[in-house]
Amino acid sequence: MTGPAGNDGSGSSMGVFASSMLFSLGLTLVFTLVANLLPQVQGDAPVEKKVDLGSLTMDDFVALGENLFMNKGTCTLCHKPPPLGRAPDIQGENLVEVARQRLADPRYKGKATNAEEYIHESMVDPSAYVVAGWGKKGSNDTESPMPHIDKPPIQLSPMEIDAIIAWLEAKDGNEVTVELPTAEASAQVAAAAAPAAGPPAPAATGEEAVRKYGCQACHALLGSTASLGPSLEDVGARLTPEQIRQSIIDPNAVIADGFTPDVMPPDFADRMTVKELEMIVRLLAEKKP
Repeated sequence: MTGPAGNDGSGSSMGVFASSMLFSLGLTLVFTLVANLLPQVQGDAPVEKKVDLGSLTMDDFVALGENLFMNKGTCTLCHKPPPLGRAPDIQGENLVEVARQRLADPRYKGKATNAEEYIHESMVDPSAYVVAGWGKKGSNDTESPMPHIDKPPIQLSPMEIDAIIAWLEAKDGNEVTVELPTAEASAQVAAAAAPAAGPPAPAATGEEAVRKYGCQACHALLGSTASLGPSLEDVGARLTPEQIRQSIIDPNAVIADGFTPDVMPPDFADRMTVKELEMIVRLLAEKKP
């Protein structure tokens, strides 16, 4: 049907369409005007930043040492405040003063003559002096459970070890006695201290995942003889794949005889991809005598 005077509604539709177009055009003009009123930022080509190897300061070196202690060195896995720690709480003590006391201990049989040398020796030859009560079980405190950090799986470089010593000296206000690295070694410092370009790539195999997450620092596995945690060389004969998975996701669910809870980080599995977790589970499940 048509309306009065032959009006079929098309005029009304055209009016609505025209109004919409005018509104859209006006809104576009407003946005354009506002955009032109705002400060304009011109994008420049990225400038390559060059590291001045001569500008490395002791503060930089000390900061690197703290980062290594907390992360790559895996030191905080064991060196925690009591009752969680499985090694002396060196973060909570003045290690320079403690080192001097231990050098005077009749039990000390190492080769260090000062605090710096003692700290270095404690990392590369941890059994040279074992703090009373912290030795391997049955060793009468003559053998340390700590891995040699200059060897696999941790394998810190001499420069990285010096950086940790610098931090351990500086954190309690002591004089830093280690020397800054040479220009060549400074390049290593710059590389180690530089932020990563992105998250680390996922591991491709179970062995790679084990090394990526530092499992060998505490467990005997893939050539490691660490004994801070249960040996995993024959874990497949003791646990099912489901139990192995649970022990990674919830480390305190079941504690092996002779070991204590709260040593393995509870968020360990959260750091892994699902695929990495399953590759580790499969690898360990195959570990049988």
